[in-house]
Amino acid sequence: MALRRAGLDGLGTADSGRAPLTPSPGLADLERLAAATADAGVRVDVHLGGQRRPLPADIELSAYRIVQEALTNVVRHAGTGHCRVAIDYGDGELSVEIVDDGRGATEDGPAHGFGIVGMRERVALLQGRLSAGPRPGGGFRVAARLPLPAAAGVPVEAR
Repeated sequence: MALRRAGLDGLGTADSGRAPLTPSPGLADLERLAAATADAGVRVDVHLGGQRRPLPADIELSAYRIVQEALTNVVRHAGTGHCRVAIDYGDGELSVEIVDDGRGATEDGPAHGFGIVGMRERVALLQGRLSAGPRPGGGFRVAARLPLPAAAGVPVEAR
């Protein structure tokens, strides 16, 4: 399964199609992404939970891209000035949640772009779970659960 390529990097700059000269972004880049989103008019509160640790590159990149696309959707569609990003480093999975209190999605509106489809594809490639949709009290929620591989070099308890 191949991921779709959009012509934008997620916050409005053109993608040149050339290979990047810098390392792929990851969760360490969330504050920079939050600052760029604030410059676009939406304040982002970032909450990190659990024991932060290095993760495989594919999980780092996918988590970052999910947040990036969700924030792009908040800027473009939510009509709100605030949202929350929560990342939780669990024992067996990484949880990623983006919540806003904007206008949510309309049931009868046409789907535009491939944002949520791309998120679903990324999560499926990692055997994770994704939910995305309007919240009962208003706004929109994107939540991904990405399974983490067993930590290498961790001693197993004696039996």
